[in-house]
Amino acid sequence: MVTLIHTLADHRDDVNCCAFSSSCLATCSSDKTIRVYSLSNFAELPYSPLKGHTYAVHCCCFSPSGRELASCSTDGTTAVWAVRDGRRLALLRQPGASPVRVCRFCPRAACLVSGAADGSVVLWNTQSFKLHRSGNVKGGSLVACAFSPNGNFFVTGSSSGDLTIWDDKMRCLYNEKAHDLGVTCCDISSHPVSDSENGFKYFQMASCGQDNQIKLWLILLADVLGVELKYKCTLSGHSAPVLACAFSCDGQMVVSGFKITKTLLQSTGNTLHTLSQHTRYVTTCAFAPHSPLLATGSMDKTVHIWQFDLKQPCAGDTAENESKVAVEHWSEDDVSAWLCEQDLSDFVGLFKMNNIDGKELLNLTKESLANELKIESLGWRSKLLQKIEELRTTVSVSVPDEFLCPITRELMKDPVIAADGYSYEREAMENWISSRRSSPMTNLPLHSLMLTPNRTLKMAISRWLETQQK
Repeated sequence: MVTLIHTLADHRDDVNCCAFSSSCLATCSSDKTIRVYSLSNFAELPYSPLKGHTYAVHCCCFSPSGRELASCSTDGTTAVWAVRDGRRLALLRQPGASPVRVCRFCPRAACLVSGAADGSVVLWNTQSFKLHRSGNVKGGSLVACAFSPNGNFFVTGSSSGDLTIWDDKMRCLYNEKAHDLGVTCCDISSHPVSDSENGFKYFQMASCGQDNQIKLWLILLADVLGVELKYKCTLSGHSAPVLACAFSCDGQMVVSGFKITKTLLQSTGNTLHTLSQHTRYVTTCAFAPHSPLLATGSMDKTVHIWQFDLKQPCAGDTAENESKVAVEHWSEDDVSAWLCEQDLSDFVGLFKMNNIDGKELLNLTKESLANELKIESLGWRSKLLQKIEELRTTVSVSVPDEFLCPITRELMKDPVIAADGYSYEREAMENWISSRRSSPMTNLPLHSLMLTPNRTLKMAISRWLETQQK
């Protein structure tokens, strides 16, 4: 079970990145600020927000000790801040002043990598704050970076679709065309995988891209063999660009886009949960290092904090998995237990009195909550409906993804085609373009604000709904 426990809504524009230390959460945004929160109560620290960047802040990350925080921006700089009091310790200017898209601290050395839109990769010494070494990728912006746990190498991803492996001396060791339409993010698990047959240890890596895919890789770094990058599998379930991915600390889960996927390194991944509370595209996600917390940030300007059960059942376990069949066969006692888990225990008596079992639960609507169950509070009705919708999303028969609005992730009633070629729910897209003129899917400018009814898609949705009602 994954539970939404807190929402941060302090940013005034898209949230672009979030990062954990052992005691803090940092978030950064296109509103030019970085905000820092205490993990004890999610209160913003007194010196937050951190200001100083003159354009959008794309990335933030903590040093291994948690005492420093780095941020990078379209303004062509990477800033280093003291977490204790918010002082800016250094302002590192990218050669060529190109917009800096990503920054990462090395886990075992006093250095920091920054990558920019012109393809430049810079290794900074964080004791002297001087440029130590630099390199360059060809044919695209550098947008992603991840260090191996031992700090011996790091991987960068570019908008041209390449994954490049560098050693700690900034020598290019390997290059792979990984995503046809461009890499958006990559992450390396802190837990290596053993190959008992050959005695090797591989590093697990996930990468995602504009091609709607998240891929799993194994990296072997050895003196004799050099570098070996093995493609393992592609995790399915994404029908839109995947902008973020991250491994859990134990290496057993990967969060990507709006799905948390259990990583079965033999061949495939099994979807555990679908988290759909954000109203716009998920741009960033991060697991906390020492607690069962997950943060997701979005273009809807919010950051959600989730708590997850560390004892997730694996596919094939005898433990009951969440599925539509299971929920439909829930007893009234099962529904009562679910209400308690959702902090809705006040409704246990009411639901029992009305004999609400699993099947009845899935069929509840705002009308039945108000008229039949006589729940007068709009707030409580809304919360109940939200939790029931989460349950339906997690356990229901899969709605074809092309029937879901990319903005709301809900079944479309009045689909329209925008200038980017994608279909959206009319009301959601009208609200979107009322405040910006970019594509929700690509973030590129829209050459026209015209919305054309997609009658073919509307008819297909109607036919699908009819089959579900039989």
